Amino acid sequence: MRVVISLGGSVLAPDLDSSRVAGYAAVLESLADAGCEIGVVVGGGGVARDYITAARALDANEVELDQLGIDVTRLNARLLGTALGEDANAVRTDEYDAAGAALRRGDIALMGGMTPGQTTDAVAAILAESVDADLLVYATSADGVYDADPATDPDATKFASLSPAELVDIVVPMSRDAGASAPVDILAAKLIDRSAMRSVVLDGTDPKTVEAAVRRGEHSGTDIVPETSDDPVEWIHAE
Repeated sequence: MRVVISLGGSVLAPDLDSSRVAGYAAVLESLADAGCEIGVVVGGGGVARDYITAARALDANEVELDQLGIDVTRLNARLLGTALGEDANAVRTDEYDAAGAALRRGDIALMGGMTPGQTTDAVAAILAESVDADLLVYATSADGVYDADPATDPDATKFASLSPAELVDIVVPMSRDAGASAPVDILAAKLIDRSAMRSVVLDGTDPKTVEAAVRRGEHSGTDIVPETSDDPVEWIHAE
């Protein structure tokens, strides 16, 4: 099974807790041992936001702010790579082709951000499409996709399942509202729709939830299911 995991920085390293990073490394090693081909794109989280806030106060322009955020995502990817044991054969790269090659030969491919103006949500979707992944997992601090921002709307309803087109329809208005928190960014949603990519949005606070979602399709988040998509064959075998 070929899977790309978008791992939010606020999930992996909200306070640079080495035990949490080690927990995610252990799950990735377990998935690799089970025969999964894995690519991981790591976000910047609160540390990136802190740097961006400080730089904005120093009159940095938007490209400079984006580059600071990218630098932090790559540091987080390096940190995760440090936690992976030598037997995991982790490869940290800033190129899609190199990540795809590493993934196909059985190494764990680690990436951070790539381009100013583009989030790691989109990087993960691009990587997943480029390697024809069976599954794209967004491990976030949210527990799925809602019809409104649950942080501000107590009546927000979570979706158990959506089509990629429905995901785009939900994310577009959230992306337009200042301060709104979309589950994935608009470019990522459109890429998922374009590629008909089977995806999951879930709360990744506990690394084991990601393992269960990848290995058995078990989670309490939101499934993004294209019309032409079947469950990965590995899930069938796991039943």
